[in-house]
Amino acid sequence: MRTLLAALLACCLGLGAISAKTDGFTVLTSEAARRADIAHAARALPDAVLLDERGVSGGLLERLRDDGRIAVVNFIYTRCVSLCLAMGTEYQRLQSDIRRLGLADRVRLLSISFDPADTPDRLDRYARGMHADAGIWTFAMAPDAAQLRALLSAFGIVVIPAPYGQYEHNAAYHLASADGRLERIVDLEETELLLAYLQRSGRGPA
Repeated sequence: MRTLLAALLACCLGLGAISAKTDGFTVLTSEAARRADIAHAARALPDAVLLDERGVSGGLLERLRDDGRIAVVNFIYTRCVSLCLAMGTEYQRLQSDIRRLGLADRVRLLSISFDPADTPDRLDRYARGMHADAGIWTFAMAPDAAQLRALLSAFGIVVIPAPYGQYEHNAAYHLASADGRLERIVDLEETELLLAYLQRSGRGPA
């Protein structure tokens, strides 16, 4: 009897721990957890000096504020031969959709590289290869390693070095408001959901 009670107690404690880690069983992975966390409460973003594809330096928060549009942010590196290429294709489609739906005055795209090897020249070549419209889609890198780490942490991006100079990393659409908050995370390949959300959100995510 004591053994049975101990087993039941251990089971209850285990379920309680799982529930705490999964927000009451509403999420099952850390990737889903970060989306649920941001949907529940927007997260203030840290500032970071960014160097864009033109070689112009400026703080992330200043850029967001001065531009005034919702920024759909993703994290890439130009040498990527897998996930980033897929994201680039999605961003090309999204760029076309933004034009088609007349959202260019409210929405822009920002791709930030986490690879120290991505100089402005490399970013510029990559942007031209992606047929990026500079009025909608811009590229940047964070030259300060500590600021980059803080930025990746705030967005919930995990980057792991892989063989042959590659990286493993997670990816999604990250919606950043003009006042410097991460407002929403939307899965890749859910562009219709993203566009519907952007169309509803007026001058900024709700």
